[in-house]
Amino acid sequence: MPLLNQTALLLIGLLLAAWTVGACWFVLQARGRARRAEAVQRQARRLARLIDESPALPLLVRADGRIEGPSRLAGWLGFDAMPEYLSELDAGDRGLGAQELAELSEAVRRAQKTATPFRMAITPRKGARSLAAHGHLADPQVSPGGAALVWFFDFSDSAVELVKLRAETSNAKADFAGLSGLIEAAPLPMWFRGPDFKLRLVNSAYVKAVGAANAEAVIAQGTELIEPVDGLSAAQVARQAHARKVPVERSMLATIKGQRRALRVTDLPLGDEGVAGYAVDIEEMEEITRQFRRFREAQREMLDTLSAGIAQFDEKRNLVFANQPFLRIFAVPHAWVIDTPPFDRVIDRMRDGGRLPEVRDFPEWRRERQGWFLSREPVEESWHLSDGTHLRVIAQPMPDGGMLMIFEDRTEQLQLSATRDTLLRTRTATFDNLFESLAVFAPDAKLQLWNRRFAADWGLDEAFLATHPRADVLLNQIASQLKRPAQVGTIAQVIQGATLERKQRSGRLTLADGRHLAIAGVPLPDGNGMLTVLDITDSQKAELALRERNAALVEADAVKTRFIANMSYEFRTPLTSIGGFAELLQSGLAGQLTDQQNEYVDAILASVERLGEQIENVLDLSQSEAGTLPLAQDRVEMFPLLTEVVHEREERLTAAKLTLDLRGDKSAGVVTGDARRLRRAFGQLIDNAIAATPEGGRILVEASRKPGARLQVVVSDNGCGMEPEVLARALDGLRVSADGRAVERRQGLGLPLVRQLVEAHGGTLELMSEPGLGTAAIVVLP
Repeated sequence: MPLLNQTALLLIGLLLAAWTVGACWFVLQARGRARRAEAVQRQARRLARLIDESPALPLLVRADGRIEGPSRLAGWLGFDAMPEYLSELDAGDRGLGAQELAELSEAVRRAQKTATPFRMAITPRKGARSLAAHGHLADPQVSPGGAALVWFFDFSDSAVELVKLRAETSNAKADFAGLSGLIEAAPLPMWFRGPDFKLRLVNSAYVKAVGAANAEAVIAQGTELIEPVDGLSAAQVARQAHARKVPVERSMLATIKGQRRALRVTDLPLGDEGVAGYAVDIEEMEEITRQFRRFREAQREMLDTLSAGIAQFDEKRNLVFANQPFLRIFAVPHAWVIDTPPFDRVIDRMRDGGRLPEVRDFPEWRRERQGWFLSREPVEESWHLSDGTHLRVIAQPMPDGGMLMIFEDRTEQLQLSATRDTLLRTRTATFDNLFESLAVFAPDAKLQLWNRRFAADWGLDEAFLATHPRADVLLNQIASQLKRPAQVGTIAQVIQGATLERKQRSGRLTLADGRHLAIAGVPLPDGNGMLTVLDITDSQKAELALRERNAALVEADAVKTRFIANMSYEFRTPLTSIGGFAELLQSGLAGQLTDQQNEYVDAILASVERLGEQIENVLDLSQSEAGTLPLAQDRVEMFPLLTEVVHEREERLTAAKLTLDLRGDKSAGVVTGDARRLRRAFGQLIDNAIAATPEGGRILVEASRKPGARLQVVVSDNGCGMEPEVLARALDGLRVSADGRAVERRQGLGLPLVRQLVEAHGGTLELMSEPGLGTAAIVVLP
């Protein structure tokens, strides 16, 4: 029993020891795990702190769209806490915009499916932050299942600096572009040399000046604008300017576009960068300088030709020029002027020569004249010399401080003025004894001169005229004497035309007492205007009598025209009866006629026909002159009409042994008019050509349509032709003989009738004739 108890106790002890050991081991393991968990927690807190302090914040986007991210990132995006899903980042007034969220979602989806990384810039709605998002597929240990990890970087400060740098860069580029454009557009050649003093940049003006194709060719070939001077090339001069560190300016000649031009060349050192240069074309300035010298020489030569004495003083009050009249007036030798004496010595020499006016205090008088140099306005005065010479002196201050003195000898002018006064008195006496009324008005319409007849005709008081009234005041005084006071405007127009418009005008007036006056305005050489008034009462009465006689003659001519027209109608009735009876006799109604009787009858019929034509011509001519000629308004084809007229005269052409050439066709067109009278007009022209053309001659009739849709018909012959005065008489109806002399009036009235008929149709008739060459009649119809 005791042995069992000992064994049991030993086992219990061993169990207790094992339990104790196990308990200790479990305690130790628990403490190790606690320490490891605490270390992991400390490391997680440290990593979370590092993430919070990091400039880049992560955003984990799972495959189902859920997101995980730090609260700091939520603040960047404008949220108090991070939303649960990616689509919730667009919260209206917070988060991302719809467009940016759509782009981010698409990039995240592509990264989740194809592991394609992406980068994009994001600007949240609230705040002034600029975020950069870099996304890629998340490591499976971070998040299994195809999540995407997006890192956000805040580059707001960098963006502001970038915007600033971009603005500065843009401004610098704009300034450089403007400067480059200015240099390129500069009209003067400009260039830049590098540290090696070779050309690196030239503008277009430089390229044009050296005649190169472009700037690259100039730089590649090293074409210099400036030629070497005194053994120094342009590059060597630039090296000297760079070494001295001061600009070098020089004037020289160079060949520009094939011409030698004067240039002012400047080399400007730019520190270690190189040397810039430009060339200013001073050829025009040099030419202006040369022209100024020539102008000054020409001016002084011109001043020598003047009658007035000229003395020029410089800013130091020294005499630098004096013309010949000055030397002659003041008896000064030219050698004395070359020494450029001062103003005081010049005045003293004038006094010594007795060429100054007598004054009481000469020093004071001279000091006053010295003050002319300080005057701003010209000074003028008169010098009366002891020998009777009268000088007009003008002192003209010059802009450079000098003075120009002009001495005009007016002695002769004063003598002429006295003579002029005598002539004026003579003219006044002449005016007063003229038959016409005369008055002279100035350009301002004031009365200057008048004669006694003017005052008497208009009943004007001498005291009133002595006030030299204006034309309107004067006309108000004489308006009551006119039969029609409104006619005073005619006098005003005549005066205005003579004084202001410088034109001669005339008119007629009727006075209340029945007199008739003719007025005329004559411009005078001195700018004034003279009004002449002449009493034409007697001539007016004679003119009225002539007008009444002329009216009676016109009425008599109208009676003659009506008589001719009436007689033409009266002749037709017996003429028609004679023709009718002759035709009855010719037909054998009264019995068979002998051959001699038939000849008599034929002669009667021919005479009846000819007399009928003449009666028609007389009637048409009289009606045309009276303006009562009736015309048909038919469409007339001209070429067929001309063909008929020519065929009617075939027998006469054959008998006269003449050739007639008819040219034209239906392209001549049609005209609107009276076919019968047009046939008569062209027939008369052809008859005249037949009569004026000798045997074997040739007649041409040509119809054509001219520009402007006008028809032209030419009837010409190669007869003997006519002199111009004979041609004019032919148009008046005189018969023209073969030798070109007018012998008698043609039967049928000839060309005057043709002209009347053509003009009645709105056309024109023109005759051209040369002796020995023939005559051409040109008819133009609309």
